[in-house]
Amino acid sequence: MIGNSAGLARRNWALWWRWVAANALAELLGLGATLALGYRIFAQLGDPQNLLAAVGTILLVTGLAVFEGIAVGLLQGSVLCPVFPRISRGSWLRATLVGALVAWFLGSLPTTLMGMGGDAGSSAAQEPETWFVMLMAAAMGLVLGVVLALPQWWVLRRAVNRAWIWIPANCLAWAVGMPIVFAAVDLAYKTGSVAGAVATMAAALALTGAAVGAVHGTALIWLRSQARTGAQAR
Repeated sequence: MIGNSAGLARRNWALWWRWVAANALAELLGLGATLALGYRIFAQLGDPQNLLAAVGTILLVTGLAVFEGIAVGLLQGSVLCPVFPRISRGSWLRATLVGALVAWFLGSLPTTLMGMGGDAGSSAAQEPETWFVMLMAAAMGLVLGVVLALPQWWVLRRAVNRAWIWIPANCLAWAVGMPIVFAAVDLAYKTGSVAGAVATMAAALALTGAAVGAVHGTALIWLRSQARTGAQAR
């Protein structure tokens, strides 16, 4: 009995570490590509000057999220699907991609519309306090965590009981992860060099993925114990 419990604990820890590593790499590659391309494009375009330009900006931001959705879907699926054979890698990839696209669409709405018609020559608005920015980032993570988790929950529910736990787990995970991204962007701007900014963002994105994976990876371990057998009904 003790040997079986120890073996299960080792397998769970191994799964958790693989999940954390997969998420760290996924955000480094996927979110890194999305942010890098977005920065290059919007540095040239500037703030949208009318509603049509704002709509185009939102759609472009949403399209760039394909990179993150694919990276996260593939790398998460490489860890998750062998554990839950009832879930195919294709279904997990599609669910993750849908969640990423919708989350980026919703996340880009307020900042794009508020920046519409902005004039680079006008006096800069007073920057909000750091604590307020971090609080808003965490709140954004809570909301977008639902959006990211819902399509994945729809896939998970076919394979595990009580799959609903995946939704609050993602909310908590991104409430932790989103402030890291916001803090990293601010720090990268203050480094004063391209190399420093790139290194800062790379480290922060990997840390974001690891932190997010650590949180919802704990839920994944619990869901492993809820896996359905072939005889169980949906």
